[in-house]
Amino acid sequence: MNNPNTVALFWLTTAAGAVLFVAFQLFFYVNDFVRAHGATPAITFEPDVLWMFSAFYGCWIVTVLLALIGTRKAQWVALVFGSLLVVLNTLGGISDGLRDGWHIAFSAVFFITLPGVLAIAATWRRIKTQGKW
Repeated sequence: MNNPNTVALFWLTTAAGAVLFVAFQLFFYVNDFVRAHGATPAITFEPDVLWMFSAFYGCWIVTVLLALIGTRKAQWVALVFGSLLVVLNTLGGISDGLRDGWHIAFSAVFFITLPGVLAIAATWRRIKTQGKW
């Protein structure tokens, strides 16, 4: 566990899980739209909102890059920033799941929270082994 690449791999797995969650959520929506023969209201976004989605999910790479740096300070920033992303993505997925169905909420917990908790634990272990407080 002394290799910073291990911690970065945990965060990269969580980032990939967030991307999988968004892809599945879009597939579920399109499936419902097709099943209802276009009767469900179409979701449209302004360009500014679409930009914010890509910026929000793009923030995952920052956590991975911070973990790759490997210094104690970078690990702390990765831990705090990554934990915040895990919490926000999980809450967003659960709220979408309350609206769209339990399968969305389950996907958020499975693809984001589970690897996120493991990444948080790995980062914390790495910080503890790097030296004194």
